[in-house]
Amino acid sequence: MTSPAVPDFVPPQLSAGPRPAPGPAADEGLARRLRALACTAPLHDLDTRKANLAGEYSVYAMAEIALSAIDLVTLNMDFDTGADHEQIVARLLPRVAAQAPRRPAAEHERVARWVLENLINVGSVDRGFRAVYGTFDQDGTYVRRDYDFKLIEEVPGYGGGVYLRTTDEAVNVLVGALDTDVTSAQIAAEVKLEVLIRRGRLADAQLAAEQARYRTVQYSETLRKALDATRRNVRAVDWLQAVPDMIAEALDHVADRYRHENAILTNIRKARDESEAASDSKAGEHKRRAAELVDIVKDCIRRHTQLQSRLLEAGPLFRAEQDRQAFATPTARAGLDLYGQLIAPILPLPAEQAIRVTDAYFARGTGLRTPVSVRVGDLVDILLTPPQEREHLGAEMPEPDLIATPDDSRFSEEQLASAMELLALPADAPRRLSGLLADARRRDPELPYLVALLAVHAASPPVGTAYRQGEQQLLFAVDDGTELDDQEFGGADLIVGTALLDAAGMAADRTEAA
Repeated sequence: MTSPAVPDFVPPQLSAGPRPAPGPAADEGLARRLRALACTAPLHDLDTRKANLAGEYSVYAMAEIALSAIDLVTLNMDFDTGADHEQIVARLLPRVAAQAPRRPAAEHERVARWVLENLINVGSVDRGFRAVYGTFDQDGTYVRRDYDFKLIEEVPGYGGGVYLRTTDEAVNVLVGALDTDVTSAQIAAEVKLEVLIRRGRLADAQLAAEQARYRTVQYSETLRKALDATRRNVRAVDWLQAVPDMIAEALDHVADRYRHENAILTNIRKARDESEAASDSKAGEHKRRAAELVDIVKDCIRRHTQLQSRLLEAGPLFRAEQDRQAFATPTARAGLDLYGQLIAPILPLPAEQAIRVTDAYFARGTGLRTPVSVRVGDLVDILLTPPQEREHLGAEMPEPDLIATPDDSRFSEEQLASAMELLALPADAPRRLSGLLADARRRDPELPYLVALLAVHAASPPVGTAYRQGEQQLLFAVDDGTELDDQEFGGADLIVGTALLDAAGMAADRTEAA
């Protein structure tokens, strides 16, 4: 046996250096998997952050509860509305209670609400999640990109109220399919379901039927989002090619699903009839599986019927919205962004430049002053009415009845002078408040209250006012953390002293101002 000939040359693609990326197609597949992996991060994060809850919650599997919550929201939302928040919590309680049956019911409800609120991401501003992943550009440069997504979102209902709806990312996480095409995934799920039923594997068929139902829900969500965007702005949706193609494919999809689901129901009945000939235990299990499959398939038929009715209404809805938005009265002018267009640009400017801008804005932004309208009849009466004769010095002014204001001050002028004498401290000899209170108490029993009041005011001295008024010194008080030991007062034992102000600087400022 002869060995194959070895070529004398090396192909150029093998001799070249290593490429930074395997190619755009492979890199797009990697980015798709990274985005899909990011959708599962909030579920794993629940088990990580459950240690932050006040109590022992390690017994709960938060990721399992989160998947159950996504499952319940997906199956309970309708085309126009979503799932009720309280109803989802109530249906989630048995799943939570099964993990810790000996814990109180209040704890089960708290866990259910905590998981549901974290799936909505209540604490964030936009109630969404963000992941960072890297891709390669055409030139091989590594670029980091942000991926924003949501799992469960709160949407307003047409009849009022707020409902819950799962997003496409949540459905992908639920069924285990990572960023796949809706139509191809639906066809694969239906074929897989039919094959499993023919082979009698009803347990696996039930899982496949649930996955097929989730894909139907996702297809309905795609149509609903397109119709909602059309209601807001008909130009934002491609009704020339993209949406009509999607509607045509969806109608073919619904027709194919009807045929598959009818065939599936026939196979389920056949499997149920064949199970009657088996043993009693197997017959009971097959009957139960068959009954559950019948319910799931009937729900799929109901959802496909609803989807078909919405698809048939999509064309008239587009034409009605096109007429309504085309003939709607346009807004006269856009509103003013006071912060972005006025405040933010003038903040870095000097005061003399900023004042010119603000003066111009407020002179024109206060609106027009409507003059007083004068009727011709009133104008004639005013012009023809003779003026009234007035006295040379005017009317006599009444003599005012003056009442002396009572002096209700607590402290007298002598007490104020005594307190200011105690607080006239040398600049280099500050004192404790406790010592000043003791000296004031020896002079007058009421004087300590006035001294304490002046000391507290000195804790925040008006330095700028005293500087502008030309004061030579200023009383101040500082808290160094020492507690006040006094029979009448509590708090901090302040250090009270006198600070000398810069007289030369004040004189220079007054000279510049003059």
